Amino acid sequence: MHTDPSLYSEDLAPMSADHRTWSTWNYASLWISMSLCIPTYMLASSLIGGGMSWWQAIGTIFLGNTIVLVPMILNGRAGAKYGIPFPVFARASFGVRGANVPALLRAIVACGWFGIQTWIGGFAIYQLLHVWMPFIDRLPALPAFLGLSTGPALCFLFFWLINMWVVWLGVDSIRRLLVFKAFFLPLAALALLYWAISHVQGGLSAVLTQGSKFSSSSAFWAFFIPGLTGMVGFWATLSLNIPDFTRYAVSQRAQIRGQAIGLPPSMTLFAFIGVVVTQATTIIFGTTIWDPVVLAGRFESKALVSFAMIAIALSTLATNIAANIVSPANDFANLSPARISFRRGGLITGIIGILILPWKLVADPTGYIFTWLVGYSSLLGPVGGIMIADYYLVRRQQLSLEDLYRRQGEYTYTRGFNRSALLSLVLGILPNIPGFLVTVGFVGPDVFPAWLVSVYSYAWFTGFIVAGGSYCLLMRVANHYKQEVNYVSID
Repeated sequence: MHTDPSLYSEDLAPMSADHRTWSTWNYASLWISMSLCIPTYMLASSLIGGGMSWWQAIGTIFLGNTIVLVPMILNGRAGAKYGIPFPVFARASFGVRGANVPALLRAIVACGWFGIQTWIGGFAIYQLLHVWMPFIDRLPALPAFLGLSTGPALCFLFFWLINMWVVWLGVDSIRRLLVFKAFFLPLAALALLYWAISHVQGGLSAVLTQGSKFSSSSAFWAFFIPGLTGMVGFWATLSLNIPDFTRYAVSQRAQIRGQAIGLPPSMTLFAFIGVVVTQATTIIFGTTIWDPVVLAGRFESKALVSFAMIAIALSTLATNIAANIVSPANDFANLSPARISFRRGGLITGIIGILILPWKLVADPTGYIFTWLVGYSSLLGPVGGIMIADYYLVRRQQLSLEDLYRRQGEYTYTRGFNRSALLSLVLGILPNIPGFLVTVGFVGPDVFPAWLVSVYSYAWFTGFIVAGGSYCLLMRVANHYKQEVNYVSID
C-alpha cells in the first residue's frame, strides 16, 4: 500500500487480521470497566438532585445509553471492517487534513473531562486532609470570582501536578492502578449501597418510596429532555472514537453484542446504586448529597474516611490518565509532530482542564447536566451525524483504504478539506448556540425567541439530524457538480 508518511504511522495503520483478537467478552468488560467511575455515580445522583424519582432517573439513564449505543455500533462497524482508528475514519468524510477538526473537538471535550476528574481526585485529597487537619478551612481566601475555597484549590492543584508528573513519566506507570480500580470501585459501590440500606429505617423499600419533586408534568418534561440529552452526551465522545477499539474485533458480531451487553446494563446498574445512595442521604441527613466524595467525608470514622479518599484519588488518577490524557495529548501532538510532543500535548490538556473551572461544572446538578453534558453534545452530535451519513448513505459502507493514507486521492477534496462536511458541521452547531448562550448567562432569556432557546434541550439530537441531513444534501450537489464538470471536460 502506497502511503504518505505524514498520514501513516504504526499506530494509525490498518490492524492486521492476526491482531484482531477482541471477543464479545472483551467489549462487554471494557464497558463495564469504563462505566464504573465516579462521574457515572454523579450522573445518576444529579438527576435525583434535579427532582426526579428513582425510577424516572433510572429510566432516563437506560434510555439515554440505549440511544447512544446506536451511533456507537454504527461507527464501530467501520473500525471492525477496515481495522482503522477514529482519526483515519474521519478522513473519509472531513478530508485527510480536515479530519483534524473533529479530532480537536473530541480532544477539547476530553480536556474538560480531565478537569472534572482532576477536581474529583483533588477534592478527595482535601476531604482526607480535612479529617486530620481541620485548620485547612481557615487558610486565606482566594478571589471571589473563582468560586473556590483555598483548601480545595490547593488540593486540586496538587492532584493536577500528580497527573502531569505521571504524563511526564509515561502512561505505563498507571497500568497497575487500572487493575486496582477494577477491583476497588465495584466493592466500594456495594459497600455504599449496604450503608445506605442499613442506615435507613425500612431499608431499600423506604428509600425507593421517595417520589418525584416536580410540581407538574410540564416541570418534569422541562428537566427530562435536557437530562436525556445529557445522558446521550455522556458517551458522545466514545460514540465517535469507538473505531479505536472495534478495530481489534474478531468479528462485527463480537463488537455489536459486546457493546450491547456491556453499555446500557452496566451504566444502569451502577447508576441505580448512585440513585439509592443519593435518595438515602435525603432521609439520613435531611439534604440531598449527590457527590460521593462529599458523602464519604460525612462518615464518622477517620480511618474509614481516609481509606475511602485515598482509594478514590488513586482510582480517579488511573481513569484520568487512561481515558482523558492519552487521547487528547496525541490529538494535539498530531497537529504538529515536530513541535508538540506527547508530553507537551499532555500539558496542553492539563492547562485547558483548569481553564474550564471544573468545580463550577459539578457544583450543582444543573451545571453538570445543562452546561457541561448538553453543551459538548451540541458539538459532537453534528460530527457523529456527518460520519454516519457519509459511511452509510453516501459511500454505502465502502472505503478506499489506500486513499485514506494519501495526500492525493479520493479524500483529498479541496486541499485536504471537505467543504461539505465543514459547512454541515457549522449548520449542525448553529441552532444550539442561542440556548447555550442563555444557559451559561452570556445573554438574557429575552434576547432570542423562546422556541429557539428550547432547541438547546435537544442539542445532540438537533446537531446529529441537521448536520447529517445537510451533509447528504451538500454531497449530492457536490457530486452532481463534479459529474457535470467531468462531462464538459470530456466533451
